[in-house]
Amino acid sequence: MQKSCFLVLLLSISIISRAQTLGGNSVFNFLKFSNTPQLTALGGINISQQTEDIGLSFHNPALLRESMHTQTHVAFSSFSDAVRNYHLLTGYHSEKLKTNFALGINYFNYGIITQTDPSGNILGEFRPADYVIQISASRKYLERWYYGASFKFIYSSYGAYRSSGIAMDAGVTYSDTANLLQVALTLKNMGVQLKAYDGTVKNDLPFDLQMGISKKLAKAPIQFSLTLHHLHQFNIKYDDSSFNADNGFDQSNGKNMIGDKVFRHIVLATQLFISDKIEISVGYNYLRRKELNTGNAGNGLNGFSFGAGIIVKKIQIRYARTYYQNNFANNQFGISFAFNQFSPSHKN
Repeated sequence: MQKSCFLVLLLSISIISRAQTLGGNSVFNFLKFSNTPQLTALGGINISQQTEDIGLSFHNPALLRESMHTQTHVAFSSFSDAVRNYHLLTGYHSEKLKTNFALGINYFNYGIITQTDPSGNILGEFRPADYVIQISASRKYLERWYYGASFKFIYSSYGAYRSSGIAMDAGVTYSDTANLLQVALTLKNMGVQLKAYDGTVKNDLPFDLQMGISKKLAKAPIQFSLTLHHLHQFNIKYDDSSFNADNGFDQSNGKNMIGDKVFRHIVLATQLFISDKIEISVGYNYLRRKELNTGNAGNGLNGFSFGAGIIVKKIQIRYARTYYQNNFANNQFGISFAFNQFSPSHKN
């Protein structure tokens, strides 16, 4: 039975991924945001990290494990002005079904915005918001394989303009505990926009094909991760030649370099386990660094991210800081708690 389910899942992944449009604009781009501190600290994209943090399974359902039964994760992010992000995820293991489940929500609140007419007359106020409600499930196959899927309902409300959609994530991981190695493959945001914003046409969702590998050193408390994203499309560089010309920016920097295009798909991360209770994480997202560079000016720590975690008995506390501009960094806090005591995977 498990073998049949596994094959059906792989077939579904193949069919759905072929149906995605590679080019053009996408809608609901908030789905790409890293909403948990450990993921943010690891560069914003990581699907293979070996850890007991249920928050990572929100972006790869195959990371959902039996040991995450009763674990609840809460995270908070504060951006500029009044923009806030709230995340909640809880897990449950069914021994009868031999299946792990999780239910989560990710919510963006953009504060209160004044509503005006074309002449600038104030008509009132509105509260724009985005959210996604997600149900995930995962199962083990043979000794080293895990597979999972997440089903999402997506909703956006910007005053009189509202939109909804549905999507699915599917993931597979291969875990070799003897060699402290984990490899993962995930297809994200396979779905459709059910209702377009008034006056617009339906757009594609931000589909992404990702692959990652994480390796712990046997004789040192360090784990390394390499994650590849947007594997379905080679050239993902955003190049607005008109804007660059109008503002006097250099248009030749990396324009035709193969290496530049390759590295835009790569996110690197390292995690250091100072003890069984303390971890330090560092990530580097090349694409973020290049896209957030302001013209020919230096971009400081753009693309870099840092974080720390404390794991004590039934509680995990994590903090992450990531840089988007010289003057702007995002701080993220998260806490996980469970009725079962945590057993950090880096002790293996």
